[in-house]
Amino acid sequence: MVEDEAHLSEVIADNLELEGYAVEVAADGERGLVRAQAEPPALILLDVMLPKLDGFEVCARLRAAGSDVPILFLTARTGNDDRVRGLELGGDDYLAKPFDLRELILRVRAILKRAQWQREPPRGGKTLALGSAVIDFKAFSVRHGTRETRLSTKEALILRYLSERAGEVVSRAEILDKVWGYDAFPTTRTIDNFIVRLRRMLEPDPTEPRYLHTIRGTGYRLTP
Repeated sequence: MVEDEAHLSEVIADNLELEGYAVEVAADGERGLVRAQAEPPALILLDVMLPKLDGFEVCARLRAAGSDVPILFLTARTGNDDRVRGLELGGDDYLAKPFDLRELILRVRAILKRAQWQREPPRGGKTLALGSAVIDFKAFSVRHGTRETRLSTKEALILRYLSERAGEVVSRAEILDKVWGYDAFPTTRTIDNFIVRLRRMLEPDPTEPRYLHTIRGTGYRLTP
């Protein structure tokens, strides 16, 4: 947990330890980043407004270094723009202060459950071919011949979930619940932005999708 409010971090740590979790606290973003990189935890509870490095910067640096450790933002900043920014940077959930400790514990459990799914081998195999594009879920990459493009963790997980449901209409709510957790998302804007980026990587003509189809008013369908 990276939190500079000592009383709050103590209360959260005590309650999580009562649930059987081991908790380590860092009081500023710089120390939190160093600790997370030295020995990656199962989950990071990350305040946004921190001394030295704010939570968004900590998250961005971890993701840039290839870390896929789940991140739950804890913050008094409740605007939709802040929520969307945190999730697009690679956060997994966003809980506004003040919050109920029971809700925090439920979210921790849900994130760790999703992380378990993410560690399991994809049901359809480690790669997926869409025309000339080959997606490697393990390497988080898309190959077009000799050209390779890096996928973010969330991009890879969205593709993985759609591939496991290939041919089916998958609602936005299902994607959000599987990849982020439904309550983490204030709007559908971010998921739509991810689909736009994926089409640019995968579709011969992103304006006329051949593989990633939008089902108006519902969600998406992947057609291999």
